[in-house]
Amino acid sequence: MRSSSSLVLFSAALLLFCCFTTGAAADAGGDGGLRLGYYSGSCPRAEDIVKEQVTQLYHKHGNTAVSWLRALFHDCFVRSCDASLLLDPTAATGGASEKASPRSFGMRNFKYVDVIKAAVERECPGTVSCADVLALAARDGAAILGGPRAVRMRTGRRDSLESHYAEVERDIPNHNDSVSAVLARFAAVGVDAEGAVALLGAHSVGRVHCSNLVARLYPTVDAGVDPGYGEYLRGRCPTADAGEEEDTRDVAYARNDRATPMVLDNMYYKNLLARRGLLLVDQRLADDPRTAPFVARMAADNAYFHDRFAAALLTMSEYNPLGDGEGEIRRHCRFVNSAAA
Repeated sequence: MRSSSSLVLFSAALLLFCCFTTGAAADAGGDGGLRLGYYSGSCPRAEDIVKEQVTQLYHKHGNTAVSWLRALFHDCFVRSCDASLLLDPTAATGGASEKASPRSFGMRNFKYVDVIKAAVERECPGTVSCADVLALAARDGAAILGGPRAVRMRTGRRDSLESHYAEVERDIPNHNDSVSAVLARFAAVGVDAEGAVALLGAHSVGRVHCSNLVARLYPTVDAGVDPGYGEYLRGRCPTADAGEEEDTRDVAYARNDRATPMVLDNMYYKNLLARRGLLLVDQRLADDPRTAPFVARMAADNAYFHDRFAAALLTMSEYNPLGDGEGEIRRHCRFVNSAAA
């Protein structure tokens, strides 16, 4: 199976909420030199500029907000939150790009990361990392989508000098993984079972390509799928021969959530309880005793979902950051500085 919805994760929105347990640690600083207000002296408007750009892009291209969430998820799960995902293939990065991995299929809007970064560079050249731009954009995108707000996002990440293409297939959870496999991958970046269920709630927004769905629909609809929903999905994906054209705009897809498709809310969990989980890994969360209680609670309480999503996303966004003396501050997010010169 080539592609993965990858837990959009990210609708993931990530991040947010001012009042969870990691707040005190964030105020004190921590691993990798991350701290609140890292750019308060060197680039005081950095976070405001990112937010302004994210907002402008959302009003022009609404799906960008979803893209930032998924991009942060993909970036952090592969070794470090270090913007390695954004690198183009060059000799300097080993000739491969994480963006070209089959597991990254359907990811888009990378060109708009360049727009955000360029705006920051005009204000403060060579100061704000691409890794921080990506993390802040995900935070602000989540808020625009109706997710948690006022997140206490620490900054101070540095950018990778290399691509980790060979690790993408191993590290990014797949759409048909077992719950055990998914929980193990989240645990590797410090996120527990409750946090994993919350982060997968990013599937409340965005869409999934039919190539990830046909195995549940053909030759017969999975017995675990609500019959009416299965009929709808067959209408969206009318053949088991779901190709993956180069131009992803031409690939058939289904919305993660038909009721509130661009709102980061707990409708995802309500759908799971109604047997309308779009991806196999989603539906399995409602059936596994390790995760089912969290699904039920988040379905019943949107505020609880937002709170747990915010906390888990912050944990993920701070996974193994490069600190002072490691990496660099890229001038352009698609190239290491030596290649961009």
